[in-house]
Amino acid sequence: MVPQIVRCVGVSILLASSPLDAIAQQPAQAMRVWTAANGQKFQAKLTGIEGANAIFQLANGQSTKVAINLLAPAEQAALRAAAAANPAAPAVTGAVTPPPATATTAKPGAASTAKPRMWPATVEVPPNSVEITLGEQDAAKRRYVYKSQAFEFISQDKLAGSVMKEVARTFEATRSLVSALPWGIAPKPPADLGFYQAKLFVTREDYFADGGPQNSGGVYMSRDRIFRIPFPSLGLEMRGKTWFKKTDYHGDTLVHEVTHQMMHDFLPFLPKWIIEGTAEYTESLPYNAGKFIAGSHARGVKEYIAKAVTHRTLTSEFRPFGEHIAMKRDAWESLSANQHSQHLLYFQSYAMVYFFCHLDGDGKGTRFMKYLDAIAEARDEWERFFKNPLVKSNGDGSYTFPSTLPKPAAKQSEEFGIEKLSILFDGRDAAALDKDIREGFKKIGIKL
Repeated sequence: MVPQIVRCVGVSILLASSPLDAIAQQPAQAMRVWTAANGQKFQAKLTGIEGANAIFQLANGQSTKVAINLLAPAEQAALRAAAAANPAAPAVTGAVTPPPATATTAKPGAASTAKPRMWPATVEVPPNSVEITLGEQDAAKRRYVYKSQAFEFISQDKLAGSVMKEVARTFEATRSLVSALPWGIAPKPPADLGFYQAKLFVTREDYFADGGPQNSGGVYMSRDRIFRIPFPSLGLEMRGKTWFKKTDYHGDTLVHEVTHQMMHDFLPFLPKWIIEGTAEYTESLPYNAGKFIAGSHARGVKEYIAKAVTHRTLTSEFRPFGEHIAMKRDAWESLSANQHSQHLLYFQSYAMVYFFCHLDGDGKGTRFMKYLDAIAEARDEWERFFKNPLVKSNGDGSYTFPSTLPKPAAKQSEEFGIEKLSILFDGRDAAALDKDIREGFKKIGIKL
């Protein structure tokens, strides 16, 4: 009997594959009913254990892989017993074995012996990452393709190699920055495309016609994973018949939106304030010619807030931080309709991200890293789910899968991210958190 097919609509996350442990064959198991952590039942025969996954043969003969920690506790115990019956098999813990940690970035769940994640002093783009190679060059189609190490740029007009290298430098530098920050993001280009995608438009009108939002200088659209930006926002201007880069150009918008692109796999789970606050954080760091002075974040926050107060007079209108932290996207979007309110949302979100990174608790961002690690674990569960050959993505954000295959326990929505805010509250109520944030900034000479 073919299992019932369940059809869901949501955000389909495509990620690069990671190495798997060798399969540990277990003694032959009989077909029986198994129970997932969410109570869902499915009939299958255990055929092996592969790292943190159990390999099952379904009633229809198909093989499927299920993360052990998605099964009910009793089932996990049964798998441990099965593993114990074969001493050569790796231990079954129900947790994903993390890859080795680096000096600056440790993966979620890393062992206590791993090197601590550190805030970098400077982050500079590697010279080889901005070497440009040419792709299609078609004037009739207004399509000129350029590639740096991680990005594919599709431009409406031809750009000199030196100019394209200058454009790519900010993109690649932002990628280096997000990789170096101790947030555990570890960005990778989309596996099915090989490169991050960016479309460059000659005019703002071209940009708007392709879906760029009005009153925006650039945008990353997660639905098609493309960064869109018009030439003026890249600091490009025509002199004679050639495009040149302005020497006084500032790439704030570019850094902001590329940060979204680097955090693509986290976006479905995060509250809007973290999505925008992290991008405002990277945008605020002092930057020049491919180099971020990440260690000068204190200077960055003071300049950011001084500018906001001078030009927007925002601080007197703050809503309580304990209220802002749990804001849902529909409320955010409603408030964003007013430009002044939108500025306030971004301002307050940045202040909160900065607080959790540098002023909260031990001042090392420990709670914030732990929070993002929880998001990464949920992301990884969904990655394994979508990599299962029984899950079929339909190309429109929907997917189908057998009813016998348990879905990840974590919801692929901001609801999960809001639920995990308890990590940031860490026993504090909304009023106590609000007080801690204001006192934290007061200690560095900023009154909110």
